[in-house]
Amino acid sequence: MEIQDYLRILQARWKIIAITTVVAVLGALGASLLATPVYQASARLFVSTSAGSSVNEIYQGNLFSQQRVTSYTQLITGETLAQRTIDRLGIDANAAELASQVTATSAPDTVLIDLDVQDASPERARDIANAMSDEFVVMVRELETPEFGGAPAARVVVEQRADTPAAPVSPKTTRNLALGFAVGLLLGIAFAVLRDRLDNTVKDRRTVEEITGTAMIGTVPFDKERLTTQPIDFASGNSVSAESFRELRTNLQFLEVDNPPRVIVVTSSLPGEGKTTTAINLALVLAESGKRVCLVEGDLRKPRVSTYMGIMGSAGLSSVLAGRADLEDVLQDAGHSGMQVLASGPIPPNPSELLGSDTARQVLATLRAEFDYVVVDASPLLPVTDAAVLSAMADGALLVARHGETKKEQLARAT
Repeated sequence: MEIQDYLRILQARWKIIAITTVVAVLGALGASLLATPVYQASARLFVSTSAGSSVNEIYQGNLFSQQRVTSYTQLITGETLAQRTIDRLGIDANAAELASQVTATSAPDTVLIDLDVQDASPERARDIANAMSDEFVVMVRELETPEFGGAPAARVVVEQRADTPAAPVSPKTTRNLALGFAVGLLLGIAFAVLRDRLDNTVKDRRTVEEITGTAMIGTVPFDKERLTTQPIDFASGNSVSAESFRELRTNLQFLEVDNPPRVIVVTSSLPGEGKTTTAINLALVLAESGKRVCLVEGDLRKPRVSTYMGIMGSAGLSSVLAGRADLEDVLQDAGHSGMQVLASGPIPPNPSELLGSDTARQVLATLRAEFDYVVVDASPLLPVTDAAVLSAMADGALLVARHGETKKEQLARAT
């Protein structure tokens, strides 16, 4: 995928990214608010040996102290010191649990040990750290004193006692929120890309043109609440929808400047993709330009033009094709200057046969002679062959695909 593809996905799927990010941040905030605050008290210990009388002895003593520091850090986090601290404070605790609350660290090449204790109570953390420091001083003295008496090989002093911590070290709300935002954003982008990869519908011009092998001649915004209830008022409106149909009209007229298509079949892959809405408004916008237009309700299975335009549908195309009416008798005024409508008439039992008859060809030829443009609203292509039959008699077919609804394989089969 190219960078343009990712930018398109981010623009199209921004809601997924936003929702995922918000959920992650709220989750991090909730976890921080529900977490028990943990306080850390710190004491510092100093390790030393008996002072030497020469520079070499002092140097050796310093190395010895540094070596002892490594061992002492392990003793501090052991259960033995934890138990001695429990006994000293008289608290109700388990040695293993208390030992898990303690950490001991030392910087390289130093004789300092930082003893840290974490607890839900700041006072308890302070008391444990100080008591453990005092107990460790005694413990080292016991361990380092020779069996038969004498000075200890090393000793520990409390260089800095623990104070009561003012603020908890956990949870780190700011860090958690930042982490939640970052994780949510990354997950949102991942979900958006995955959703786009799994989405098999058409969503851009390039995809449509690659599948159909022909140029896309127009894009019309779909306003379900408006376009499916009434036609666009081109005479008084300059809405986005109106301008889109005007652009479509211009593109159709300039497909072949010397011989533009005059009989146009409007169809789609499946029902519900906007073919009827497109056919009606295309006919209206052609009539707006001063042309004589006939809108034919060529969907003899589920006709909707009559209802949409508010005209009678009891007699129409099927009546003419069956020899029960003359064409001039069933053409109806659409209420727009220069435009007439040929309704579907009664739904016949054999629509494909009627539409493929010589009579149907003669009807279209007659309409071509009387009008500048003939726009035929046909049945969807995939369920039945009606639209294909009508397209063979027309100058061209306008295939409508709905953004985010028409599947790629459906569009490919329709073309």
